[in-house]
Amino acid sequence: MHISSGRWGYGLFLALLTSVLWGILPIKLKQVLLVMDPVTVTWYRLIVSGGCLFVYLAATRRLPSRHVLGPRGGWLVLMAVLGLVGNYVFYLMGLNRLSPGTAQLVVQMGPIFLLIASLFVFKERFSLGQGIGLLVLLFGFGLFFNQRLAELLTSLGTYTAGVLLVLLASTIWTFYALSQKQLLTVWNSLQVMMVIYLFCALLLTPWVHPAEVLQLSSLQAWLLLGCCLNTLVAYGAFAEALAHWEASRVSATLAITPLVTFAAVALAAWLWPGFVQPEDINGLGYGGALLVVLGSALVALGPSLMAGLKARRVRLTVNP
Repeated sequence: MHISSGRWGYGLFLALLTSVLWGILPIKLKQVLLVMDPVTVTWYRLIVSGGCLFVYLAATRRLPSRHVLGPRGGWLVLMAVLGLVGNYVFYLMGLNRLSPGTAQLVVQMGPIFLLIASLFVFKERFSLGQGIGLLVLLFGFGLFFNQRLAELLTSLGTYTAGVLLVLLASTIWTFYALSQKQLLTVWNSLQVMMVIYLFCALLLTPWVHPAEVLQLSSLQAWLLLGCCLNTLVAYGAFAEALAHWEASRVSATLAITPLVTFAAVALAAWLWPGFVQPEDINGLGYGGALLVVLGSALVALGPSLMAGLKARRVRLTVNP
């Protein structure tokens, strides 16, 4: 079993860095998608990130070995590749129809779907604290969509289609996460990411239009490069955070990512009103967003909170 290094301050910094990078990513992607299609943008992100990892692992002589995978390893790689490709492409298709903040908030369902799947696949337990967190999260979503709830439930317009596409992306991401969890028993995180990124890029190659990059403005080109490096650095910081801090606390910290997006959109809309549009959300919607974040954090910290309460009860029983 992995034991964190105990450098919680460093782990917190890396988790916050990951949240910031993931929080500003939809804003950059939104500008790039004005010119390029979602499949081509995804291909560039994957090929650049996978290529950088390949160069690093080759230089350090740490390229992954196929022989350690075992008979079922190929199927795990295939499921991870299809899961990540589907997640990236459907997320961008949804982002094309939504604001960055809305898309980032709906993505919070991904870890919830993973938790539910883990109950059946890995026989993990679902604590009372996680149940409370899930109820808070769902109530928060209801408040967040208060202005467009009727539209979501009664029609399949652009907004509803965007929400459904991001939900589909989050659902497909679950298959990627489950298979990656198994692959990490034979490869380290960098090796797993390199293999998945490069195979995903290879799978998408027949449908990409690389020449679209020539139509980007200089600003959009820099934003595309930023998206590619964001994919590499954010996941690297996330993996390193897990080495220094408990996974539940890292996950709880990452729950603030939608708030980072909302803040970044507000700041960008103020600084560059011609490029970024402010979020069209009322006060009740922002309150719902806070509840979604709180619910996500409770789901992540649920087992730890319940264990702490049980330990406290035991101490009170022994020393009344």
